[in-house]
Amino acid sequence: MSNMIEVNGLVKIFSNDKVLNDVNFEVGKGEIFGFLGPSGAGKTTTIKILTGQLQPTNGEVTVFGESYQKLKQPAYQKRFGVLTDNSGLYDRLSIYDNLKLYCTLYDVPFKRIEEVLDIVNLRDAKPKKVSELSKGMKQLVILARTILHEPELLFLDEPTSALDPANTLHIYEGLRALNERGTTIFLTTHDMYEAETLCDRIAFLSKGEIQLLDTPQKIKRKFSKNTLTVTLKNDETIVLPAGIEGADELHQLMKSNQVATIHSDEPNLAAIFRDVTGRKLI
Repeated sequence: MSNMIEVNGLVKIFSNDKVLNDVNFEVGKGEIFGFLGPSGAGKTTTIKILTGQLQPTNGEVTVFGESYQKLKQPAYQKRFGVLTDNSGLYDRLSIYDNLKLYCTLYDVPFKRIEEVLDIVNLRDAKPKKVSELSKGMKQLVILARTILHEPELLFLDEPTSALDPANTLHIYEGLRALNERGTTIFLTTHDMYEAETLCDRIAFLSKGEIQLLDTPQKIKRKFSKNTLTVTLKNDETIVLPAGIEGADELHQLMKSNQVATIHSDEPNLAAIFRDVTGRKLI
């Protein structure tokens, strides 16, 4: 099996509202795949279909090489993890006791709790009751619970939306480490920095349709202006054509020790999304 997920012609309609329209993509085994779009674009609906929580109106969806409908079976549920807004945490129990319950459910040794608490930077907080936690800390506990059984496939719906920058970077490191050990990750986000930092490939979703799908690097090159912005030591800014055309002038500037900085004029992913879809990532 080379693909963890295959989606062909996916359509989802709610009360005559077409939320997803002819969506097609695949997610390779071991890949971090980003599904990007603003609120209401259909990202969470897609996750619910891929995890067997919703029925598609039309189209074919396979996960682990099997129909998505099999994901309702306990044997398959132990193979994936899902992080969404629905916490499922027990407020009166401590962080540690919450995770112990899920260890029992997934037949995972208790020593795994310390490992996941390190990943989410909560080892020192494990005695705290969930009811005492901030929204961001609760999100970290949910993530810890989601990766407790080291799933083959991990669905993350806006995983860092409530986190501060320091914890966000810590989570990025943990997710990369999990991915390096073999976990495939399906990530929905409207944070373009997050997508570019983590994802092997990204899909732009807008109005229920995929508008663009490729690696972040190829997308940025495709929309590049093919220019370089050179800032001189006297604070003057010069824009040069990339490639041979501007090479001679750049060489002369560098030879005369006038150059302070050089930047390629690639647009950021948020700007590309706006240009492709006509919408902002809000």
